[in-house]
Amino acid sequence: MDRTAKAQWKGDLKSGAGTISSASGVLSNTPYSFRDRFEQGTGTNPEELLAAAHAGCFSMALSLMLQNEGLKADSIETTCTVTLEKEGDGFAIKKSRLQMIARIPGASQDAFDRAAQAAKEGCPVSKLFDTEITLQAKLETQLSSPLAD
Repeated sequence: MDRTAKAQWKGDLKSGAGTISSASGVLSNTPYSFRDRFEQGTGTNPEELLAAAHAGCFSMALSLMLQNEGLKADSIETTCTVTLEKEGDGFAIKKSRLQMIARIPGASQDAFDRAAQAAKEGCPVSKLFDTEITLQAKLETQLSSPLAD
């Protein structure tokens, strides 16, 4: 299975600009620039796209790992923060931090922790990154409503 996207860039690094498009059409000439990446712009940037990919991939992987535990999530909400840092004369992605909250009926903390760790390690995007990946996982429990008098 192959997925395709393309980027076009015009100009030098600081004053130039580009667009990113994906074969699916979800991204269609989406702008990106130096300002979007290193300052505060309104376009996207490679790290934001990687963060979205990691959050989405992890959430799907967790769904599979929960299924292997005989569980099904009502909801999984994952936020990913990718950290780009100066390294020598260039830059490197140094961290990908996953923060997830899930609502899973009937899940024990042990089953949840096993599934979350397996998803973190088994997610194809996690395997792609050569960086530190951390996970903060929280299992939400449904609170019992007080009995009516």
